Amino acid sequence: MKIAVDAMGGDNAPGAIVEGAVLAARETGCAILLVGQEDLVQAELAKHDTAALSIEIVHASEVVGMGDAPSIAYRKKKDSSIMVGVKLLREEKADAFVSAGNTGAVMAHSALILRLIPGINRSAITVMLPTQKGWSVLLDAGANVDCKPQVLFEFGIMGSVYASHILDKASPTAGLLNIGEEEGKGNEIARATGAMLKESSINFIGNLEAKEVYRGTADVIICDGFVGNVSLKVSESVAEMFTKALKGIFSRTWRSKLAYLLIKPYMEEFKKRIDYHEYGGAPLLGINGSVFICHGSSKARSIKNAVKHADRFARMEVVKKIRDGVAENIRIEKEMEDRKAGLWSAIKKTISPNPKKPEDQE
Repeated sequence: MKIAVDAMGGDNAPGAIVEGAVLAARETGCAILLVGQEDLVQAELAKHDTAALSIEIVHASEVVGMGDAPSIAYRKKKDSSIMVGVKLLREEKADAFVSAGNTGAVMAHSALILRLIPGINRSAITVMLPTQKGWSVLLDAGANVDCKPQVLFEFGIMGSVYASHILDKASPTAGLLNIGEEEGKGNEIARATGAMLKESSINFIGNLEAKEVYRGTADVIICDGFVGNVSLKVSESVAEMFTKALKGIFSRTWRSKLAYLLIKPYMEEFKKRIDYHEYGGAPLLGINGSVFICHGSSKARSIKNAVKHADRFARMEVVKKIRDGVAENIRIEKEMEDRKAGLWSAIKKTISPNPKKPEDQE
């Protein structure tokens, strides 16, 4: 597998990006294509022992800034690290693309160059959440702040296909994040989405309140990007507060320090589960290619784990499986529509029979 990495993307580029890519190459054995300004990338690469690793630099003269408008970046910066990286994926010179750069620009370049999977209207950033029962998948985590019912319906299909392979569950449960569990809860969009998902081929269990997210009630959590991103950032903030509070408690006295030594292995395990750096990046589902988006503040460990995740994602051919899953659901949906049309036609004939001709009335 060849993984293209945007060496110029993120707050800590290119240093942390190059270091993370080197670590990933060392742990997975995959080939790395570092995309960026060659002199800067080479200077960082020289700091590491890469003798036994397959790492290549692909020159890209321009950089898309975190504040650049995606549309302008696409039109004006034709040799940016994002543009070059996504094109490597399109030309099958890379099996996946990883970037901690401008999220909007990565999304725009991916949609325009790689195109969306047939039957999908919007791509979705998909994140893994630790729960009481293991793991859940949430989408969208920030790609689309406003979504129509059809788009949320598609998120449910993609998320279910993704979860079935990543979580290794034959029929993952899916829930729509809402303000109540009852079927009639939420706004018009939520109610319409729920009705569509209820008729779909996925294992839809209905509405999901926020308190159920980390209980693991559903394997797939469906929401628009506004709700998903706020939920994710609040969760990260709570986890950070909780970790710092515990650190303060265990450093107060010699007794608390001794207690910490006894439970340190369990605390490290807990911290690892809630630390987003452990997951590194989130796949952009709905795109005809394996694209991973990382946090802008990603450090070497984040990039390493994102590359490892992208390598696994590409090896499992998740994009192909999502494409097949979407096509199958479109087929099922069409069959249901045809059946409804046929039933309605029969009802109309029963209720409104053909009027008798004048000669028949005589």
